[in-house]
This record gives sequence, C-alpha cells and structure tokens, in this order.
Amino acid sequence: MTSSASSTRPAPAPTEAIRPVAQVPDKPSLEGLEERWGATWAQDRTYAFDRSATREQVYSIDTPPPTVSGSLHVGHVFSYTHTDVVARFQRMRGREVFYPMGWDDNGLPTERRVQNYYGVRCDPSLPYVEDFTPPHDGGDGKSVKAADQQPISRRNFVELCQRLTAEDEQQFEHLWRYLGLSVDWSQHYQTIGDRAQQVAQTAFLRNLARGEAYQAEAPGLWDVTFQTAVAQAELEARDYPGHFHKITFHLTGGDGKDTVVIETTRPELLPACVALIAHPDDERYAHLFGTTVTSPLFGVELPVLAHPLAEPDKGAGIAMCCTFGDLTDVTWWRELQLPTRSVIARDGRLLRETPEWLTTESGRTTYAEIAGKTTFSARTAVVDALRESGDLLGEPVATQRKANFYEKGDKPLEIVTSRQWYIRNGGRQTPGRDLRAELLARGAELDFHPEFMAVRYANWVGGLNGDWLISRQRFFGVAIPLWYPVTADGEIDHAHPIVPDETSLPIDPSSHVPHGFTEDQRGVPGGFVADPDIMDTWATSSLTPQIAGGWLVDPDLFARVFPMDLRAQGQDIIRTWLFSTIVRSHLEHGALPWAHAAISGWILDPDRKKMSKSKGNVVTPLAMLEEHGSDAVRYWAASARLGTDASFDPQRPTQIKIGRRLAIKVLNASKFALSFAGDAPVRLDPDAVTEPIDRAILRGLADVVDTATAALDAYDHTQALEVAETFFWTFCDDYLELVKDRAYGREDAGLDPTAVASARAALSLALDTILRLFAPVLPYATEEVWSWWREGSVHRAAWPTSDVLRKAAGDGDPELVAVAGTALAALRKVKSEAKVSQRTKFASAELTLDPANHDRVLAVLADLRAAGGVAGDLTLAAAGEGTAGVTVAGELLPAEPKQ
Repeated sequence: MTSSASSTRPAPAPTEAIRPVAQVPDKPSLEGLEERWGATWAQDRTYAFDRSATREQVYSIDTPPPTVSGSLHVGHVFSYTHTDVVARFQRMRGREVFYPMGWDDNGLPTERRVQNYYGVRCDPSLPYVEDFTPPHDGGDGKSVKAADQQPISRRNFVELCQRLTAEDEQQFEHLWRYLGLSVDWSQHYQTIGDRAQQVAQTAFLRNLARGEAYQAEAPGLWDVTFQTAVAQAELEARDYPGHFHKITFHLTGGDGKDTVVIETTRPELLPACVALIAHPDDERYAHLFGTTVTSPLFGVELPVLAHPLAEPDKGAGIAMCCTFGDLTDVTWWRELQLPTRSVIARDGRLLRETPEWLTTESGRTTYAEIAGKTTFSARTAVVDALRESGDLLGEPVATQRKANFYEKGDKPLEIVTSRQWYIRNGGRQTPGRDLRAELLARGAELDFHPEFMAVRYANWVGGLNGDWLISRQRFFGVAIPLWYPVTADGEIDHAHPIVPDETSLPIDPSSHVPHGFTEDQRGVPGGFVADPDIMDTWATSSLTPQIAGGWLVDPDLFARVFPMDLRAQGQDIIRTWLFSTIVRSHLEHGALPWAHAAISGWILDPDRKKMSKSKGNVVTPLAMLEEHGSDAVRYWAASARLGTDASFDPQRPTQIKIGRRLAIKVLNASKFALSFAGDAPVRLDPDAVTEPIDRAILRGLADVVDTATAALDAYDHTQALEVAETFFWTFCDDYLELVKDRAYGREDAGLDPTAVASARAALSLALDTILRLFAPVLPYATEEVWSWWREGSVHRAAWPTSDVLRKAAGDGDPELVAVAGTALAALRKVKSEAKVSQRTKFASAELTLDPANHDRVLAVLADLRAAGGVAGDLTLAAAGEGTAGVTVAGELLPAEPKQ
C-alpha cells in the first residue's frame, strides 16, 4: 500500500468558467479567518471521513492522543502541524482521510493534576461519598501541597479525574480547531472511555490465553513517591549526589584481622547483602572465590563469587551484591541463584520487622535501630554504627552517581520484590519463539521518515533486558480484568485467575462480580478477590489503531482503515509508544499496525534545551496563534523537516513573522491577480496562453508542482513548501509586475486582445495552482482566496498536477521569467539610485546584457517597457565578454507633479 495514489477528484475542465470575483474584499485581512472558516468547516463537515470508501481509497492516520494533564505547548503545535499537512495533502490527492483524535486521559499525569487541582488524594479504604464537593478548585491557578490534600475514596477520586479531563479536552479541542487541524471530530476517543477499556481488556485477555501475558513475583523498579512499579521504557538516568564508604568484611574463621574492603554508596543495604562479587580475572580476589566472609554489624555469612559484570577498575574492584541496590544486583541474583533478602518496603522505608536471616543478637539489635526508617535516615545510622565498630575506613567521600528515576519522579527508584503483570516483548526468552528477532523484522518492514530513525527502534529492541511491565499500583486507568480465588484457608490463589468472558467487557473487578459468585463472597474464604492494579497507560495507548479503528465493535470500519497508513509521533517515544504498538499488533494481528512512521524532532528553547512541562520552559500556544495567526505558526512548523529539532524564541519569532508575511501576500497578490478580470468570469483556459512570458511562468510552475508532489509523497513537507514559496515570490515580484499592464488590457494602450487574454489565462491558472500548493500549510488564507472565485473548499479540491500547466506552457522557456526579472530590476535600480518614484518614466532606455539572453528579453520587450516605465524606445545591446547581469542607459523624464 502506498501513499501516492493519483487523485480521484477531477481538476476543472481546461476552459471551465469560474464565477465572477464579486466577493473580493477591499482590504483582505488574516484577522478573524480562524473563527469564520473553522465554523464553516464544521458546518459543512469538510473533513468528514466517507466510510463507504474502499481500503485502497483510504488514507488512515494513527494520531497521537495528547496527555490531558494541563495544557498543550508549542511543541505539540509543531508536531501536529506536520501530521495535518500530510492529511490535507492526501485528501487533495483523492484519498478519503481517516484522521481521528484521541485524548490520553488515564494514568499518573492525570492523577497528579487532580491531586493538585482539587486538593485530594486517593485512599481506597475510604467509603464513597455521594455528591462529594472537593475542598479546592484549581481554577485559581494554585496547587495544593501533598500534606494538605484530603483523602477520598477511589470512586470519588476517579469521578474527579473524569470531570477535570472533560474540561481539559474541551480546551484542547478548541486549540486544535483554531490551529486548523483537519480532524474528523466525529471520530474521537478517550483512553479511559468504554471503547478503549474494552479493547485494552480484550487484548490483554487474549495475550493471557496465548501465553504472552504472565504474572511474576520478581524484583522490579519502584517509585516510592507514587507507589507504583515502573517499566524500563519510563526510566531516566540522572546524576545524584552520594558518598563512597569503605567498609570491611571479615573472612569467616579468621582472627578478625583478615578483611576484604568494599566501597559502596548504599551502606544502608548491608542487612540485604547476599554475596561479595569480583571479576573472574581479577587476581586480587581469585584466592577468595569459593570462600565466605561475614558482614559487619549484622554477622551474616556470605559467599565470595565471580561474575564478569564486576568492574575491576571501579572502587575496590569487589562489590557487595544486595537484594536489591541496582539492576546489576538483579542480574547477579538471577544468574548466580542467590537468596532474596529484601529490606526496603514499597513505602521506601526499611522493613519494620527484623528479617529472619539476621540471627546474631548484635545484628538483630542493630537492625531494630534502623527498622522503619527512610533509606536516608537508615544510611546515617548504619554509617554511625560502622564508625563505632571500626569497620568504616576513613570518612565518606562525596561523589556523583548515576541513579534511575521514574521519568515523572524526583526520587531515585528502589528495587522491590512484588507481584506484577508482564507482556512478552522480546526482552527475555519467549518459549518456542524468538520474539526479539520477530519484532526487529517488523521494524525493518516499517518505512521510517526520516530513515535514520529506524536505528533508534532497532537499538531499543536489541537492548531490552526484560519483558514489558504493564501493571501499575494506581487508581485512574483501565483495570486488569481478573479476579483470584480465595482458598478455604483464606489464601489468594494467584496461579488460577478467574477470567471474564469477552462479551462482559469492560469491567472493573473491584465493583463487578465474576460469573458464579455473589458480592458477599468478595474477600472471604471460598470466594474471590479482585486484581487491585490497573494497566500502564502505554498498555492502552499501544492499541490506538484498534481503538480508533473500531476493532471489536465496528468490523466494517476496521477493515477499511487497518493496518493504517501513518503513525506520526515524537522521537522520544519510539521506545514506548511506537514499539509497544508494534508489539500489540504483531501479537494480535500478525502484522505492522501502519506502513509509515513520521517522526518529528523536538522544540528547543533559546538555550537549545528541549521544551517540556517538567523543565518549566514551555510556551503555551493559544496566545501565539491569536497574535500571529494560525497560518503563520503553521508555516513555522512546516519549515522544519521531520526528525529535525527546531529552536523557538518567543521574544524573536522570526520564522513565524515570515509566515505571516507570506499569508498576507497570498491574500493581496490574489486580490491583485483577480482584479484584472473585472466583472467577467475568470476562465481556466490553457489554450488561451500564447505569450512567451506567460508560457514561461507556467512552465516553471509545472516543475514546482512535480517537485512539491514528489516531496510530499516522500514525507518531506519542508521541501514542498520551499519550492512553492520560492516560486510564489518570483511570481509576485517579477511576473505580476511584468504583465499587469497587459492584463489590465486598457483600451488606450492598443494591446492585442489575444495578448490580454493570454496574461489573464496564465494568471488564473497560476493562482489556481498556487492556492492548492499552499493549502496544506496555509489553510485559512488559501480557503479565503478560494471563496472569492471558486465554489466549494480548496481543501476538497484536487491536488494540482503539471499536465494542464505543461499544455498551456508548450515550449515555454523556464529561464525567461528570471531573465526578464533581472532586466526589470535593473530599470528600477536606476530610479532608486536617482531617488525618484518608480512611476517616473524613462524618455528612452537601452539594456546592455549577455547576448545569450538577447532573444529572451526581446520576447518580453513590450511587457518590460510597460513595467519599467519606458515612454519611448527600449532597445537592447550586447555586453562584452565576461560581463554579467544587465546595465541600463537612459534618460529619466521629469517627475510628474503630484495632483
């Protein structure tokens, strides 16, 4: 399937008469176009998807659902404009464009916003309160500190989440409409809506039935602030201050003087230590392999082992393995089959009960002093105890270490053991198949734009070290649709989950009852309990093609739009959204979810830092759109190629101002070009084009159409804009000035009617094409001009082709316009240097130019004489060898007195 299908909408017949241009305003303006045309497009359903189209006629887009947790920023405007340019182009190419919009409204960002906005926090143990009124209204712009947030029931909390996201979605839709996104607003969804929940839960249950989803009690990354597990794709490595501590371990059976020194930044994990590990080739410790040591303070006997991940040049070269200090500890624990001795609980504090493996009286006494403390306080206490026992060598040395953070968190992650749900993604061995190789092959099938982004996908898949953790210990999201039996002795049987029928989905197991049970059996022996977790937001967002396309509920629509043509997204979520969507589609459908992936770059602030809400350097876009106009902002966005970062300085929006100038010029130049016809209907008649300069301009435009079309077919909107814009300024600055006198066809000028008709036909054909070339980027200005002289919407018109232009151009010389423009500029330069008005006439003039251009200038001499204001003869002379450009010799007439 390709994106370059030829247009199915016919272009106007060659001599089609267009209605008179009676609607051209006296003073065209960009102001108010967004409101006026936005309302018209909504009323006329200009962008509505025609679902009777066959799959071959459809171009479907998997649009990013923005996170509804505050406000959009200028980076969203940047990337979504890129997608809209594609949608508008494909629509004009004759495709029925399926262009939905979703809202990613579940998950942690929404919960945090609700907590701050309403001054509440969720406590699932609390009862539901009817008609609950939150203690705070964030409409005043103030946030409520965590310590002051009122605890409320899960159901009340979810209701507030739904209320706030509904308000945010209205604001988002207003901004998208103002920007001019050609979305079919009847095709929208929410990732927390019933349709999305049904899709997500059904896909999960099918993953479970095929063995692709599984649960495991395993160590995993845990955010103590948000009290939730964190997936590999959500990690950020950040510098974090710490201290190296030199600690002595004593060889078992020795006299106490035989010690091994390790260096650690986590001394509070000493009670969780399970081994000391060095590199197998490290001669310093080879004699210790197979022996044991005793941990200081806690007196636990530990083996000394070898493993290639130990780093001889780091610290002392030998490390303590604790369960768990970092991801390397997890690898050692798994590969060396070490015991589990976790001491950090989910709240980030040390376990309150003394662990059973601490058997010495001194060890149990020491632990009792740190039980229940935060890791920071426990670290201080352990260091003090080591200093007192003499097992701390020297004082701690300050350092910066790399620590894993949840991308939305501000405290280093801990590794705790918990029961979680996973979906296989090739990160670990999958029984009976090489899933990693399958997913790498899927990535190779996908057309990335730009192409180099494919490497990021391959690197991510190749570097995975675990399956996809999808369960989250949060409240606002799609529930994991399972219950578990409770045995007669009150134990929860996680190995045999109770699975609902697909026809009952969506469900919330915390309020729904499994088939064959009653509500009074919840939580009692012989009864059931609900799975308490929700799915990671990516577990739902990874199914956006299925949600938007009507999988399960509208098979007819799904067959017309899936697999989709395009996924448009940012480069930073290749590892999350793009990859996870491929995983789900590969597992469920055995196919890619789309044929193309268009990857936008980032917006950088003036200091070349990525704009993001977390950094506080974002620019909200609505005021910018209102100040400069949506077309101007879209021009700025479309000027940047896919995959390329663009800096933005709100104090110096140079590119936006250039875009506004272009949009205004489209209005004014179009008014000027249409004014030559007077009250007569404009005709698109290629046969009427007879004059060399008219044929030349259309020949050049034909080349521009072919170049721009090829660029857009290749997802290079920037090149398409560049060639169209360059031509347009030549058209305005040179061609319009050269032919305006002939196009007016003044009776006293004695002009040939055929030459007049030629200019008017060329102008109408050129304007008709230029408007359609600019329509994907400048939708408001082009729609405004189109309405002055054409029926319907320019955005439902056919994309221009070069056929009619080449017919009109015949053997037109593409160099003629540039040569004639140079000659006209030379005539005008004389007047500028003489500091007289351009209306001042030459009595006569002679142009000296390269002999190679003699015939070209001769072909436009009449137009050049009129445009240059030469009252008498305009003659040509040959320049000497090596002379470049055009020189003018002539006498200016006295300036006419002002009336």
